[in-house]
Amino acid sequence: MRLFTVLLLSIIFFKTNAQIPKCSFGTIKRFENFKSKYVDERFIDVWLPEGYSHTKKYAVLYMHDGNGLYDSTIMWNKQEWGVDETISKLMVKNTIRDVIVVGIWNNGKQRHAEYFPQKPYESLTVAEKDYATQQLKEKGRTTVTFTPTSNKYLQFLVTELKPFIDSAFSTKKNRKNTFIAGSSMGGLISMYAICEYPKVFGGAACLSTHWPGIFQVNDNPIPLAFIRYMEAHLPNPKKHTLYFDCGNKTLDALYPPLQAKVDEVLANKGYNATNWLTKFFEGEDHSEKAWAKRLDIPLLFLLKK
Repeated sequence: MRLFTVLLLSIIFFKTNAQIPKCSFGTIKRFENFKSKYVDERFIDVWLPEGYSHTKKYAVLYMHDGNGLYDSTIMWNKQEWGVDETISKLMVKNTIRDVIVVGIWNNGKQRHAEYFPQKPYESLTVAEKDYATQQLKEKGRTTVTFTPTSNKYLQFLVTELKPFIDSAFSTKKNRKNTFIAGSSMGGLISMYAICEYPKVFGGAACLSTHWPGIFQVNDNPIPLAFIRYMEAHLPNPKKHTLYFDCGNKTLDALYPPLQAKVDEVLANKGYNATNWLTKFFEGEDHSEKAWAKRLDIPLLFLLKK
């Protein structure tokens, strides 16, 4: 009976997630089971704005957790980012440049490993890595020794997905028009992407960035590893734009003190109001609903004309 229940739930989960998200504005082009030599295959949903035309060139925004961007009905928590509504409104107002969105679905059980910045993790001692593994096992994020695979995930984005998108759609291929965004662990991998590939990405939006890496702050060596990595690898502020934010409820309650330390690094590395914005949202929690309410802020900051 238990096996039957598991199989039934798996079928329901697959059917739900196989649905192409419905959007209120624009259209979605689904690429099913996009294959890669670096990561497992996954769905890629490309959102095209109203009036998309091959006679125009579009900036490109790559977004992690692509299953949660447009349609709350396919989400486990019935929430969404409302990406299509927000971008469409901004484009109608002519406040941001023309843009398409590449929604990269996460791979469920591999999400934490794919989104966890690999080089900072590899700088930890063996004891610190063992501690991280134990903490992640307790939270059900891994059943084996935790090993980030974010370097391969970024190779997939940069060497496989981006060339495909640039060949299949009418895009502006340069760094100034290529952006990356995500929340929580998606915020971490967005930070890591622009640091590792500064010639590819011109801007990153990191909402509710999960600086703890695990799920507690006390005696946690991971935030310091991220800080040290950023001190050494943040891209040139004259050529890049960075956005960070957080609330202070639910999981976001862990973030404000850590974000403040990150902000110190950014200021010391020469970032200022022209190329960096950090926002704090009193009373906001860790959810798609919260991120949807403030999505216009990073979009305006990164994509402003």
